[in-house]
Amino acid sequence: MKKYTLKAQPRTALGRKVKNLRTQGLLPATIYGKKVKSSSVQVVADEFFKVYNEAGETGLVELVFEKKSTGLPAGRQVLIHNVQLDPVSDTPVHVEFFQVDLKEKVKAKVPVVFIGESPAVSQKQGVLLTLLDEIEVEALPTDLPEKISVDVSGLSAVDQEFKVSDLKVPGEVTVLTDAAIGIVKVGSLVTKEAEAEAKAAEEAAAAAAAEAAPAEGAPAEGAETKPEEAKKEELQPPTEKPQEEKK
Repeated sequence: MKKYTLKAQPRTALGRKVKNLRTQGLLPATIYGKKVKSSSVQVVADEFFKVYNEAGETGLVELVFEKKSTGLPAGRQVLIHNVQLDPVSDTPVHVEFFQVDLKEKVKAKVPVVFIGESPAVSQKQGVLLTLLDEIEVEALPTDLPEKISVDVSGLSAVDQEFKVSDLKVPGEVTVLTDAAIGIVKVGSLVTKEAEAEAKAAEEAAAAAAAEAAPAEGAPAEGAETKPEEAKKEELQPPTEKPQEEKK
């Protein structure tokens, strides 16, 4: 497992003063953990981005403090947790480091990476649909995988699915995500030609229904006379015949 190192410094700026740190290229952060007193620190933003892009939230990172006089341990083993993003710029504004015990298991969500090529996709029978992009696991900090690979080369037919139960992970890693959940499947491929044909069929059906509909006000073929109409016919007076002249 690759090891990552990130320099850190104690942080005294709190509240509104934290905004000034960001203008100086620093990122405010907090360290917490089981049986660990929370402490406020800061890291260089650019250095953090480089480490985070590789380590993600499962890579073990050692926070290094240059000055031992700070009262903090010279090195602390942490995982990157809860990266808060600015809602407008989408850039990190605060980060939390979870300090771990290397002898105690932790839970983490590991990203899924797809490898290989589905025969159904290569033959243009369908498209790959991602159903799950991360898997929750439990392991010692040093055994956490950085990613979980899913080989889709076995998906050769439409509606075929790769589930969590199909995963192959190292024995020291326990998968916590429900085994019945699908990770990826082959969906039906809807081409432009198929869409055009379906639309034409709908229009033809609508036109046929319009032609079969009776004219406005006219009774449908085989329809019975409504009670109101029958009543009107009964109320009409009979037509009198002219009397013949007497000779």
